[in-house]
Amino acid sequence: MTHRIVIPVSRIFSSSMPIRYTIPVRTALRTSLITPSQRLYSARPQEKPTDPFQRPKVTIRTIRRMAKQKEPISMMTAQDYPSGLMVDRAGIDTCLVGDSLAMVTLGHDTTNPVTVNEMIHHCKAVARGCKAPFLIGDLPFGSYESNPEDAVKVALRFVKEGNVEAVKLEGGKEMAETVRRITTVGIPVLAHVGLTPQRQASLGGFRVQAKTAKQARALLEDALAVQEAGAFAVVLEAVPEEIASYVTQQLTIPTIGIGAGNGCSGQVLVQNDALGMFDRFVPKFTKQYANIGQIMVDGLKKYHEEVKSRAFPAKENTYPINEAELARFFEQQAAEKKDDEASVKVAKAVTA
Repeated sequence: MTHRIVIPVSRIFSSSMPIRYTIPVRTALRTSLITPSQRLYSARPQEKPTDPFQRPKVTIRTIRRMAKQKEPISMMTAQDYPSGLMVDRAGIDTCLVGDSLAMVTLGHDTTNPVTVNEMIHHCKAVARGCKAPFLIGDLPFGSYESNPEDAVKVALRFVKEGNVEAVKLEGGKEMAETVRRITTVGIPVLAHVGLTPQRQASLGGFRVQAKTAKQARALLEDALAVQEAGAFAVVLEAVPEEIASYVTQQLTIPTIGIGAGNGCSGQVLVQNDALGMFDRFVPKFTKQYANIGQIMVDGLKKYHEEVKSRAFPAKENTYPINEAELARFFEQQAAEKKDDEASVKVAKAVTA
């Protein structure tokens, strides 16, 4: 296909006549009618994005590269569009839509009541705001334990409907076959060993794990089992730092610590804990990086006070109307009111 360009005749001949001549692009280039620096497109080029927060997409290959190069991996939870957007804009590597939202967002006492449909609902919302981080959805209690085939079906829903890129599930050796089956259908799995909150009742509450030599050995075996089954990484929760560091050294996949010390490949926190938005308790392993909860309360109090004092809304918070139109409106209303009053008088006279 020969591309052609329209050149005004005045650029070819000394003429002011409003005539235009179409010639092939190659001819125009040879005759210096256009320069190579003038780009010619058959369609308008896509404009460069102006989003100042846009950055390269984090993929599973990115995570593996970071682990190989000993670069710590950051992970943070999110539960809706705003929290997902903030994780993205903060530059965090990976985002987990954790079942912790059952407690910090939905107000339950444990993570167990949250359902598959609720988790997918929240995953969808987070995915709309969280574009660059690698996005993981947490399989809720009761959705994957019975058999691997059920787990595969739920994991597929999370990816297809929830728009996540991977799923997380709790458990070690006993969940190895489930991890294997999910990964064989092309869904990456983040495993979770140590303190597994979904099983907190059987553990006697949210208690530190691997505090004895026997428990530490079991933790290592669990981590190795999920690695062998195909997990791309494993969360180590609430275990002594020395044990977590040793387990990390024995694995070829990255570990993500939460209450497991600084020797893990990366760290994860619950966003509401880290930003001071959970009202009941702050876990020992959490560092509070902001007190957004108090800022929100102060802002809402100020709003309440200004509504009561009529300081809000002010003039700048309202919409103007043309004064002539406003006067016409009131005149019409007054006329209608006068007509209504006259009609009432007539009606009373007739019935008297």
